[in-house]
Formats: sequence, structure tokens, C-alpha cells
Amino acid sequence: MADSATTPPPSLKIIAGADSFGAELKDAMLSHLRSLNIEVEDLGTTSYYNIGAEVGRRVSSSTTSPAVETRGLLACGTGVGVGIFANKFPGVFATTCLTPDEARNNRSINNCNVLALSGMSTSIDTAKEIVDTWLNTTFKSPCPASKSQPWPEEISKFFDESMTEMPKIGTSEKTQAESCAICCLVKNRELNPIDIIPGGSMKILRESPTSAIVRFKAGSVEPAHHHTFGHCLVVMEGKKSVWNLTKKEKYDLDIGDYLFTPAGDVHRVKYYEDTEFFIKWDGKWDMFFDEDLETAKTAVEKELANGSA
Repeated sequence: MADSATTPPPSLKIIAGADSFGAELKDAMLSHLRSLNIEVEDLGTTSYYNIGAEVGRRVSSSTTSPAVETRGLLACGTGVGVGIFANKFPGVFATTCLTPDEARNNRSINNCNVLALSGMSTSIDTAKEIVDTWLNTTFKSPCPASKSQPWPEEISKFFDESMTEMPKIGTSEKTQAESCAICCLVKNRELNPIDIIPGGSMKILRESPTSAIVRFKAGSVEPAHHHTFGHCLVVMEGKKSVWNLTKKEKYDLDIGDYLFTPAGDVHRVKYYEDTEFFIKWDGKWDMFFDEDLETAKTAVEKELANGSA
């Protein structure tokens, strides 16, 4: 249990967000924080856990303000995905905590300033204990990992140095291909043309589960199709639109955007610029067309003419 005699600083502000799997838990925690008279800003709920990126960006940009301590609170199904997105920003130390002891350890060791909760695994009562512990535990304080004893001087010094060293990682002046782990996988490798779709090329990076780098030339169109697997992708370069015809939804994707398409969902794609993306799916690659290329191009032109782009 958190120390009820200790209260968080009056200048504390919490920026919160969740995906649909963590929305209920996030809302309950915001009510709890408000009951403690803590200022909160709710960025709402997104379909997927990329809400972590927006919370991470806001916390990162606030770390230089001495007047207010800004932290983040996130929730998704596991608590992992939102934390990964948040940690892409310098000065953000996001950790997933499933117990109060994990919260105490992560505040003490990692100076965790963005707490990620699991909407599927954590009850509201347990989450309150986790949040209270996270609020009331200070950096480098005794914790279960230190056997409730002060940290030795050598370890304490390492913790201090890590706070300045970690935000520097990845900020050196390198090209995208030199600094991006995904780009390094495909660097100097020739992508193979996708014969069934003009303008496309692909390089398989790993089999089962399969991942690949895919490129399409500006103006290319993928006819409506579906797969026997669900797949997720992240856009690395360019712009594209995906029409999910099964769900009757449209997604406009730019650099850094993420999209998951469930197995069997019929979808059509238009590329506005030379576009490159990383894609991952379970099993081996397959593709079943639901229309021909000319039909797809006509449908896309009609969509764009109607102002739906």
C-alpha cells in the first residue's frame, strides 16, 4: 500500500490517455486523481495504443518547466503498447506496472514519469494502489528491489547518470538509415517487385511470424483484397490511405502512423507519395483479391472526387 501520510506535490499535473481496452480503467483513475485534487488533462481514447505517443510528446515537452511537474498516465490492454509509444520521446521514462511493488521499484530505479496500466489484467482497486504508490514514491528511495534499504552510493550514482544519458540515445546526427533499427534491417538490400501489384516491392525480413519492408511508388493502388491473417504496419515514409471496406472506415496514414487490419477484412489502398512501411503478420504472406486493378482505380478516383480523401 502507498504511504497515505505522503501527498504528491501540489504542482503535479497528469496527462492521460488510453485505447479502447484501457478506457474504463483510465477513466476510473482520473476520477481517483481528481478526488486527490490533482490536476488532470484527459486526451481521450483512441482505437489503438498510439495514444501513448501523444502523451509521451506532451510529457517530454513539459519536462523543462520547473513550475509544474508533469507526468503521464496511460492504459491499454496489456499496458505495454502505450508505454512503447511514449518512450520514443526524450525525457520520458514509461513503465508498465501490474502491482504496487512494481510501481515503487520503477519510481525508485527508473524515475518513471509515465505510468502504463493494463486494462485487461488490473482491477480498479489494484490500479488505485498502483497509482497511489507511483505518486508517492520518490526517485532512488528504498523499494522492494533494494530490500527496503537505501541504494548503495555506486548504484545511486548510476541512476543519476542514467537520467541524463538515456534522453541522449538516438539524438546524434545520423541519417534515418543509420539510426533506425528497422531501416538498418533493409539497408543495402534489394526489394523484390510485387508482380501482382504494379508499383510495389517487398523484402521479407523474417518468417513465421513474418515481417517485411514494403515500398510503393506514388500513384500506386492496391485493389481491394484480404488476408488470412491480421497484420499491423507502421509508415516509415510517404502518405497513403486505406479504405477498410468491411468496416466502412477510411484511414489516412502519414510518417509514424500505425494501423492494424484484422484477418479477413477487405481493404483497398492508395499511395499519394513514394511510400515505405514496416509490416508484420502471423504466418506466411498471402493475398486474395476482391476486385481487379482498373475497378480499384475507378473506385479510388470516385472517392477522391467526392472529397473523402
